[in-house]
Amino acid sequence: MAKRNRRMYSIKDELVKKSQESALAAIQNFNNPLITFKAESFIVLMIIAWTYLLHAHYRNKGIDYRYYEQNGARKKYSKTKHGAFKHWELERCLNDSNCLLDSAIKDNLKFLIGIRHEIEHQMTSKIDDFISAKFQACCINYNNSLKMLFGEENGLDRTIPIALQLFSFGESQVRQLQNLPQLPKNLIDFVSSYEDSITNKNDPQYSYRIIYIRNSVNHENQADVAVRFLDENSAEGRDIQDILVKNVEKPKYLPAEIIANAKKNGFSKFRMHEHTTLWQNNDGKNPKKLYGVLIGKTWYWYKSWLDFVLEHCKNNSQKYK
Repeated sequence: MAKRNRRMYSIKDELVKKSQESALAAIQNFNNPLITFKAESFIVLMIIAWTYLLHAHYRNKGIDYRYYEQNGARKKYSKTKHGAFKHWELERCLNDSNCLLDSAIKDNLKFLIGIRHEIEHQMTSKIDDFISAKFQACCINYNNSLKMLFGEENGLDRTIPIALQLFSFGESQVRQLQNLPQLPKNLIDFVSSYEDSITNKNDPQYSYRIIYIRNSVNHENQADVAVRFLDENSAEGRDIQDILVKNVEKPKYLPAEIIANAKKNGFSKFRMHEHTTLWQNNDGKNPKKLYGVLIGKTWYWYKSWLDFVLEHCKNNSQKYK
């Protein structure tokens, strides 16, 4: 029995080690300026890291994480064609009643699993900026969960220091992020439908966003303070949260609301027929143009499309007044 226990715990320790190595590889690859296949490799490696981590947790608790069928008192284990046991994949680990992770962490991981399913059979355009906030949350969640399950001494924060942003982030960079590079429609549709189905979309464990603020200082000895931590309940913290929420939750308009806005601005002859013709002629529902989003079976227009419509009406005022 003692020999069996030693073997069980040595396998557990090996799983933890492999999990850490996979997570470190994911982070290092993503931060490597020479690698362009960042998002895809990060997702694959982090899913492996989380799978090993939860396998180690279940092994530590004596929970059988192999697939099997129960035949009376006996278990018939599922195996590959070469005889290896089939262990639970990450989603099965997350759905088990013994999983200790918070629901927002599970939502974050299921989001990454869903993205992997969408991209595993086809090449994608660069999607790093599109979902990097999910990656940041995934890394922090992993490190916290690793320490929670196996002790502070195993944390990766002892290995990887805080990363510094090596460029000035101004209005031109913001505009580049707003014009996302040729994102595939299947990814946009997945993100829209997935986030419409969860309640944790604003939880930092699901999506972790960081704001960089240029620090103005009054004293010379403060000039080297590059990072400030704000109390989220302070006046400045609440102001920043308001900005975040406004940026995350874009106003959405139904076609009737677009037409009502046009009439409110004096363009009474701009009706549903004119609106339909306008978006069809301008490929308005092409997701790459970011004029709107399909949620479920309903298309919603963003303010960028409303502005486009009003500008069109203004340039053709004789036709619509």
